[in-house]
Amino acid sequence: MSDPRVTGQTRYSRDVEIEGMLHARILRSPHPHARVLRVDASAVPDDVVVLVPGDVRELNRYGCQIKDQTVLALDKARYAGDPVAAVAAPSVERAGEVLDLIEVDYEELPAVFDAVEAAEEGAPLIHEEIAISDNDAAYFGLRPQPGTNVCHRFRIRHGDVRKGFEEADVVVEETYTTAGAQHAPMEPHAALARWSDGRLEVWTGSQTPFNTRMDLAGLFGIPEEQVRIVCPPMGGSFGAKTFVRLEAIAACLARKAGRPVKLVLERDEEWLTLNRHPSTIRVRLGAKRDGTLVAKQVECWADTGAYADCGPGVAQKMGFASPGPYRIPNVWVDSRAVYTNLPPNGAYRGYGQMQCTWASERTMDLLAERLGMDPLELRLKNIIRNGDRYCTGEVMHDVHFEELLRKAADAVGWREGRRGKGLCVMLKGMQTPSRASIAVEHDGEGNYTIYCATAEMGQGAKRAIRLMAADLLGAEVERISFPDPDTDAVPYDTRTTSSRSTHMMGRALEKAVEDLKKNGRRGFGEVADEGGLDPDTGQGVASSHWHQGAAAAEVEVDEETGKFRVKRLHAPVYAGRVVNRPGAELQNEGSMIMGLGTALFESISFSEGQVSNANLSDYCLPAADDLPDVFTHELVEREGAEVHGLGETALPPVPPALGNALHSLGINVTDLPMTAEAVLDALDRRESSRCRREPPGREGAGRKFCVLAFGISAGVLLAGLILRSRRDAFGRARVQRRILR
Repeated sequence: MSDPRVTGQTRYSRDVEIEGMLHARILRSPHPHARVLRVDASAVPDDVVVLVPGDVRELNRYGCQIKDQTVLALDKARYAGDPVAAVAAPSVERAGEVLDLIEVDYEELPAVFDAVEAAEEGAPLIHEEIAISDNDAAYFGLRPQPGTNVCHRFRIRHGDVRKGFEEADVVVEETYTTAGAQHAPMEPHAALARWSDGRLEVWTGSQTPFNTRMDLAGLFGIPEEQVRIVCPPMGGSFGAKTFVRLEAIAACLARKAGRPVKLVLERDEEWLTLNRHPSTIRVRLGAKRDGTLVAKQVECWADTGAYADCGPGVAQKMGFASPGPYRIPNVWVDSRAVYTNLPPNGAYRGYGQMQCTWASERTMDLLAERLGMDPLELRLKNIIRNGDRYCTGEVMHDVHFEELLRKAADAVGWREGRRGKGLCVMLKGMQTPSRASIAVEHDGEGNYTIYCATAEMGQGAKRAIRLMAADLLGAEVERISFPDPDTDAVPYDTRTTSSRSTHMMGRALEKAVEDLKKNGRRGFGEVADEGGLDPDTGQGVASSHWHQGAAAAEVEVDEETGKFRVKRLHAPVYAGRVVNRPGAELQNEGSMIMGLGTALFESISFSEGQVSNANLSDYCLPAADDLPDVFTHELVEREGAEVHGLGETALPPVPPALGNALHSLGINVTDLPMTAEAVLDALDRRESSRCRREPPGREGAGRKFCVLAFGISAGVLLAGLILRSRRDAFGRARVQRRILR
């Protein structure tokens, strides 16, 4: 096996070393909201460099979409884990030892931990002022709400939703929640910074080299050309390593020390750096008796934590994707990114799509039940097809939702019986507007070098782009090299996010190769996709390139314990044209596995704002024994199609497919993850509902049965609580409550 990831030859961000470098550690606030009254580092020995608020007070604020961050907490710590000081020492161990020598006095302040509560009038303000960033990541019209914790509000106003609901024969309404989740990449965040003649150089695992350069230049008030960002491969990211994370602290320590400084997070610090947005989504959906959708209203609250990061963008995508891939004449969406006193939340594989797909697609099954209609037929009746207009006003093209739905249904034997089976279909927008540039050089001896800012994080981007280049150049792939992104050497790219790289860079590469053939030595290519939405109406072009996927699942439930087993899971994804089949298949499988984790057990636990499961023993990740008995996917292609992004598409449909499979058994779970306790609660509601729906002539018998059932249930609950076991041998949260009959 020659793959450098297997042989150990790949050098990741945390492997970068420079002679004479120091090692850094961070001192963090123990309080979720507190004034920082005093930071005393006088007891720290002279061989250790200390960074305190006074060292960074004159620096500028930064933030990829909202300028709300400072290098250290200056006047207030806004979450439990907010950095208040940092040290750099000759070794990591030495740096950790001296943290306890720094004394900090705090004055605790009222805190808020729920996004819906934080958005209400009178909630404790996390930030008194909100300034929009000039970073390229703030590419859309942001709408912070002054005097509130809402740092962005996005709306869709399409048709007349009030009139639509008046015309509806059936209306369903439900509220859904999704817990926060940790990215848990194998490699933690790592950055190394040094200054040379007033110029800052940073080696960091980052998906966003040019955005990081912009923010660091703005922080120090220097031209962007005075900042160099080099991005070695990452040992996983899933959105965690976007925008400025450790780089600002490492750069400030290096400036004060006059030496290079390396900062690598401990595993528990990952939970204090960036997580997935917890969300609350309320959906109201109306239809005619024949299943024709007439109106949909959605309210979203995305908990962005103590700092906005890219939360406004997540809320916007959550909002414009929440109507789903359906023809609905009347749509009303309000989506908000809301500050709370929890650790920051940002980009996570799916970028808000999973949360809104969970809510939207679960509601479709609620509606199907009320209509007495097959959930597949309800979807097919309303699905978007080529030439239809989405609720944002754009005309949809190269649409394959019906094909994907039918493939998903066939894979689980939908026509053979729907009991225990569930479906989901989804659309996901790509970063719009978007720009990508690439350069190709020829050495005259048959060797080529690609200069490109696409970052490698295990997704196989370098391999895919080299394969495309080999095809265009008529060369062997081994003749094509692809050095790590370096802002001093590569042309501009928006960033390696949104499953956009192969699609955008592939098109730019075609132009670069054409230019190379004309010029002989060097070719340059660039593509730009225009678009964008009015944030007050949601009209415009949400996505120049829609990602399309579906999933179907079959489950088996142990109604005594609440545990359920996934028997079959299938996810068809539209790929357009596949470039690297093994890589594409791995992308699908990885997305599906992360979807299973979200559906079954992944959840960050908090106690008064403190993360209580910040380790890989108490935080549950899916393992091989969690996979379904039948675990399949397919890449749907079309001759002559463009390359489509695949990095995230198979994740969002998995949780709602499982939730809908449970719903087919009368088990309605609205919160993710779908724990055994939640299933048991849903079973209790199902039985209570059955008691209330008595057949004519058996009213008395039904009441007697329900009284008896209540008495038995009370005793059973007590016995179940006594017999409950919360852990299995792998440390996963398991409920073993047995109901005696």
